[in-house]
Amino acid sequence: MTKKYCVTVNGTKYEVEVEELGESAPVRAAEPFVPAPSAAEKPAAPSESGGNSVKAPMPGSILRVYVKPGDKVKAGDKLVVLEAMKMENEITAPEDGTVVSVPVSAGSSVAAGAVLVTYNK
Repeated sequence: MTKKYCVTVNGTKYEVEVEELGESAPVRAAEPFVPAPSAAEKPAAPSESGGNSVKAPMPGSILRVYVKPGDKVKAGDKLVVLEAMKMENEITAPEDGTVVSVPVSAGSSVAAGAVLVTYNK
């Protein structure tokens, strides 16, 4: 017997069919899951203040903050360390610039998409 379900993954809806298997039916290996590109791979977006912002690619906790307003950063410099799912993720500067604001601090929790650092080119 096959049942149809609608599943939403990262805001995209997929229609899937699930087949009920009996004890004697062979089990096939599932297709490997290929995740969507992470938010970390996307370029920084302009913020309301006219600068650019680096956003959290996933929800987590801020472990360390390496920059403060006024600091000059180069592309690839560490900005913050975000702990998510027991892994430490270094969030780096996407391009050269000057830090305008850092609305997070060590120990704070952030949602996916939260602004971590705002900077000007």
